[in-house]
Amino acid sequence: MPLKQPSERVFLAVDFGTSSMKVALITLGGQVLGWESVPVQLYLTPDGGVEQSPVEWWQAFLTAAKRLMSRGLASADNVQAICCSTQGEGTVPVDQNGNALMNCVLWMDMRGAASLKKQFKGLVNPTGAGLLNTIRWIYLTGGMPSMTGKDPAAHMLLICDRYPHIYERTYKFLNVLDYLNLRLTGRFTATFDSIMTSWVTDNRRPDQIHYHPALVRRCGVEAEKLPEIVPCTTVLGPLLPAVAAELGLSSRVQVVAGAIDTTAAAIGSGAVEDGVPHLYLGTSSWIAAHVPYKKTDVVASLASLPCAVPGRYLLTALQATAGGNLTFLRDKIIYNKDELLQEENIPDIFKYLDKIAARVPAGANGVLYTPWIWGERAPVEDKNLRAGLFNLSLHNNREDIIRAFLEGVAFNTRWLMAPVEKFIGHPIPAIHIVGGGAQSDIWCQIISDVLGLQIKQVADPIYANAVGAAWIGAAGLGEITFRDVPSLMRFKQVYEPDPANHALYNQRFEIFTRTYRQMKSIYQQLNG
Repeated sequence: MPLKQPSERVFLAVDFGTSSMKVALITLGGQVLGWESVPVQLYLTPDGGVEQSPVEWWQAFLTAAKRLMSRGLASADNVQAICCSTQGEGTVPVDQNGNALMNCVLWMDMRGAASLKKQFKGLVNPTGAGLLNTIRWIYLTGGMPSMTGKDPAAHMLLICDRYPHIYERTYKFLNVLDYLNLRLTGRFTATFDSIMTSWVTDNRRPDQIHYHPALVRRCGVEAEKLPEIVPCTTVLGPLLPAVAAELGLSSRVQVVAGAIDTTAAAIGSGAVEDGVPHLYLGTSSWIAAHVPYKKTDVVASLASLPCAVPGRYLLTALQATAGGNLTFLRDKIIYNKDELLQEENIPDIFKYLDKIAARVPAGANGVLYTPWIWGERAPVEDKNLRAGLFNLSLHNNREDIIRAFLEGVAFNTRWLMAPVEKFIGHPIPAIHIVGGGAQSDIWCQIISDVLGLQIKQVADPIYANAVGAAWIGAAGLGEITFRDVPSLMRFKQVYEPDPANHALYNQRFEIFTRTYRQMKSIYQQLNG
């Protein structure tokens, strides 16, 4: 039987990551009434591309949302708004009717690096005539196009160069969030944060983000192919009647613009006050904190960039792969589909990985893992880095390797802490932790031990993005302000560092960073 329906207003929140489309019903107070998830396929192309189908996204959303609403967890009449949080740095070219013209080029796709290098030759480099242009770019935006080719600045040029027939038909280039909002409302828009990594906006005033004509010209994309920019809390309008009817919702349900995952997680983590950081552990990971100033650390690849909170920027330190290392371990090592695989159905093994890791001592019996399985973004930007297991002996076993994977991600996170603390301007005593990886108690303790910091595990951390989207939606409707968020937060547990483990990890961390310094030239030779 359906649960008794709550009478308070609720929000339909979307959390769309790289692996799945998740939809939740969330109250104004942040209670998650229910949740549905539909997996989304990742396509690896022969030329090294990483794509997903926008059509499959939309079908996954409809499936998850209809399944959720059919459970009777809340009256359809109580649903006030839909608000999305999505993966960022994807690029979808759409025609004037809103049809996707090809698969989305995802944030992991580096095929556009060559096109970017050709377009920006002499404009983005650390020496000579390009230095002045680089300074101007950072001055205006807070950052610059990533020469790895992983952001929309490169994706759009890739489409222009390799798929000119698609480029010609493109009415607008949209990020992942923007595409979902288009399907919900019919409007071609981008948010302050979703447009950010196209690197064509003047971000010097946090509440007045707008296109900068010179940057648009330098990026080599026609200005008319870029969407209207709106704040994250903008009410885009009512849900399209056909969509409302399919979901069983009123056409009076409003759609709030929402945010990309880093922005939404910062709200859902409760870390909305200046200088209070959160750590997100998902497929990728990041440390982020709201700050009242626009600033860039070029050396460590850190910047404070536009976000959802009025008058504020979000410092974001992004690392390429965190939980994705565990997915790799599961799918490509433990349960790789070859002649050795005996299991017909692959179980959900992550809870078993936690149990195994918990019985291995700190230091993984000498095994060290570097988690750069898809290059790295910060504190070094190097697409040639790769993961590695070091110091294996006949005394080690699979249990040690599992523990080493968790520790490796923690070491990588610690690598970011010094530049993050320097950026914020004070030592960090504690950090909120959210995301799928934050469900792991042993991983939270390992991170506390490695960082030497108090780790505050948000209650139901896997829902943080969705809760953040719901609160952005509520702020857009004027139901709350972001100053109300800390009082709405709940924490499951607080972890304190173990002094003995922290002392051991201090030694191992020095070896971890030395491994990078000694191996980076080899990775360049192998993968450059």
